[in-house]
Amino acid sequence: MTYFYLKAFHLIFVITWFAGLFYIPRLFVYQIEAFHKPSPDKEILGKQLKLMAKRLWFIITWPSAILALIFGLSLFYINPTLFYMPWMQVKLGFIILLFIYHLKTHQYYKQLQNDVVKKTSSFMRIWNEGATFILFAVIFLVILKSAINWIWGVIGIFVLGILIMLGFKLYKNFRDKNPDA
Repeated sequence: MTYFYLKAFHLIFVITWFAGLFYIPRLFVYQIEAFHKPSPDKEILGKQLKLMAKRLWFIITWPSAILALIFGLSLFYINPTLFYMPWMQVKLGFIILLFIYHLKTHQYYKQLQNDVVKKTSSFMRIWNEGATFILFAVIFLVILKSAINWIWGVIGIFVLGILIMLGFKLYKNFRDKNPDA
């Protein structure tokens, strides 16, 4: 029974971690766009968006990442045979990729908190999809429990990526035609 409680907590914190990873790049988009506004909008929006990002990042996202990791490791402790399953090894590769994504996002967070704008809002809109791709791969792996069948999931991820890029292009064209949208 302990295993299922730990698994439930693991899933809860994975979900809240992803919620933070999905929303923080959107705040980066708004921060970058606010940075290019005239005063006093730049200062007012910048201050509020920095506060929102700080709270999201340190109250939800980082603690959720750490707790998801702790509960995930505890599942390995209770059932070490999980580690030897091929689908789990592939999943762990995606989890490493997710932590790299998280750490890179942390770099962007620190830059924007210090008013260093090195990326465009368009870049952040694309960056925002990184966690989505990893989530798709992990969900397919966990549900299918196959290191081979996950390839179909990855193909689905690429199709999703193409659709997202097309959607992004359409949205950019729409914004260019309607700047107030």
